[in-house]
Amino acid sequence: MSLMESLYKGPVIPSVRSIEDFNLALSDTTAPSLFLLFGDINNLPKLLRLAEQHKKRLLVHGDLLEGVGKDKAGIKYLARQGVTALVTTKPHLVKMAREEGLVVIQRLFLIDSEALRTGIKLLREHKPDAVEILPASVPRAAVQEIVRGASLPVFAGGLVTSREDVLQALKAGACAVSTSKRELWNIRV
Repeated sequence: MSLMESLYKGPVIPSVRSIEDFNLALSDTTAPSLFLLFGDINNLPKLLRLAEQHKKRLLVHGDLLEGVGKDKAGIKYLARQGVTALVTTKPHLVKMAREEGLVVIQRLFLIDSEALRTGIKLLREHKPDAVEILPASVPRAAVQEIVRGASLPVFAGGLVTSREDVLQALKAGACAVSTSKRELWNIRV
């Protein structure tokens, strides 16, 4: 099963912000993938190894990983360490990561219609494998505009605090929802 296929297995992708979150997500969730929103170059190899032992894929947020340059050398380092998927807000990293064989999820903060237009332009230009829009509560019309304009799978994240938030994002057109709210990690829809 490919990484992109595994992302569709469940409606919720746990976002882990600490080692406690990470350990809980490994042992107590059925999610095949986790958003890794913490860590550094020293503990990344161990986190990757533990995830692999638990048959989980890590979607590493490169912007939040300490000690790794946000440049070509940093991307090459992540690939050598065994990272298979990168999450980033930085468009210039998308192409570099794809050249290294990584699956790339570009994060977009949709604060207004200009951010939406600019975001779609960046997605077309840099060609990530998927997009994560934040906050998850963006209107259905905005999600549909991204789907039409960029032809990418859309994940939703940010400010997801209830089952209703998850359902609303899925109904708007997201294929999955990321959240750090532990009690939502195993919900079924």
